[in-house]
Amino acid sequence: MPEIILIDDPADPRVAAYRDVRERDLVGREGLFVAEGEVVLNVLARSTLCEPASLMIARKRVAGLADLIARLPEDVPVYSASQEAMDAVVGFHIHRGILALGRRRAPASAADMLAGLGEGALVLALSGIANHDNMGGLFRNAAAFGVDAVLLDTDCCDPLYRKAIRVSVGAVLVTPFATAQGDLLEVLTAAGFETVALSPGGATRLVDLKRPSKAAVLLGAEGPGLAASVLARATTVAIPMATGFDSLNVATTGGIVLHHLAFAALRD
Repeated sequence: MPEIILIDDPADPRVAAYRDVRERDLVGREGLFVAEGEVVLNVLARSTLCEPASLMIARKRVAGLADLIARLPEDVPVYSASQEAMDAVVGFHIHRGILALGRRRAPASAADMLAGLGEGALVLALSGIANHDNMGGLFRNAAAFGVDAVLLDTDCCDPLYRKAIRVSVGAVLVTPFATAQGDLLEVLTAAGFETVALSPGGATRLVDLKRPSKAAVLLGAEGPGLAASVLARATTVAIPMATGFDSLNVATTGGIVLHHLAFAALRD
């Protein structure tokens, strides 16, 4: 059972890493991330890809989280703060009263992550996704429909940003992901994946798409979408919509396509 450490002074140096949460979200935490809320903390506690470094919990919530706390390694400090002290540390009223610092466990490179995936694998590839709500929603969909890994390009925002983790309901913490330093399609092709790129002008309707033996679903940012040079090198797919309207939120698009492929027959 981890030790419960009482915190009443907002200036206590032991909780300095939690200070000014919103501002520090913007500059990073030297390899650490902040997880917020009971649902996300439960996911972090069972993750094999990430591990908790410490917890800070409003004192009124500690008793109700006793079972969860008992599952944590003994060397993870659990800080029990008064609500007033916790609000002062983080810089706003933290009504959930539950925060944790976590870190990733030795993430694999993009090439190594893809190399470990065999026949039947499904990958979500993301290009230029800069909105943290969309990033979290995409990871939530990826986890829901059995995606094996998520591949990002260097223009994507950080999936371990606090809001992205919260929107994903912790899926970011249990879904393997890596950032490709080069061209996404080249990296995927080298690993034996066929890329399915979504576009309103796609040559194939989603309903007619059969699942490749190793499939990668490629999504671009809302607005500009994927470049023509990218679409020219992929299997392009469209989701038919009502006449006069051809716009879906990217996370919604991802959910529709991943659901289809999760249950689609493999191509002969």
